[in-house]
This record gives sequence, structure tokens and C-alpha cells, in this order.
Amino acid sequence: MSDAQALELSKTRPAKRARRTSADRLRDAILALSDHRAQVIAQSERAWASITFAGARHVFTLIFAGEEAVEAGERFVANLPEHEFALSGHLVADATVSEVEHRMVPSPRMVVICEVLMLEEG
Repeated sequence: MSDAQALELSKTRPAKRARRTSADRLRDAILALSDHRAQVIAQSERAWASITFAGARHVFTLIFAGEEAVEAGERFVANLPEHEFALSGHLVADATVSEVEHRMVPSPRMVVICEVLMLEEG
């Protein structure tokens, strides 16, 4: 197939959407829990396994900028450990806040680092 034919074919086919990973779905759930007031500034994932379970430990660094966002961040910190995540095919075994940094000057800002252990079901 020539380059011109491939280009013409690509114009007629809908673009393939990238498949959403479990990490993508977890990030969306974290943002929803933050009332969509946070911005993810860093995200990492490390494989995790025990004798009976497999999954990954995810670390998120979130920034809440502005007074209303900081209030949402405080609710996020309070609610994360007990939150029931609904992620198809996965179970959140542990969710913790490992670090919180508040700054009020020059404007309110809060940085939260949280860790989530997500296991594969089945």
C-alpha cells in the first residue's frame, strides 16, 4: 500500500481510541473523589503481588489550587481511606494519604500524595 493510499484510508476510518487502562480508571475515580478540584501532577505504578493476590501500588501527587479546591482537598483526605471504589475487575485493598502540604501565601494551595493498592479480582 502506498503512502497516499494509507493516508486516504486513514481519512475514511474513525481513529482508534486508546484503550483505557486500570490506572486510567483509578485516576478518574481519584479525580471524582476530589470533586474534580485536583490536578494530577504525578502518577506512578509499581507491580505488587502476594501468594494469593496480584495487582499494583499506585502513587498519586495531587495539587488543589485555590480556596474552594483546598476545601475539596481536605474532604478528599478525610474520605479516601474509607472510600469504596467501583472499578470493574479490580478491588482497592488499601488507600492512604502519605503526605499533605498546605500553603496559604500567595494563594491557598494543598499538595496531597496518596497511595492506592489495587488488586485484580478473580
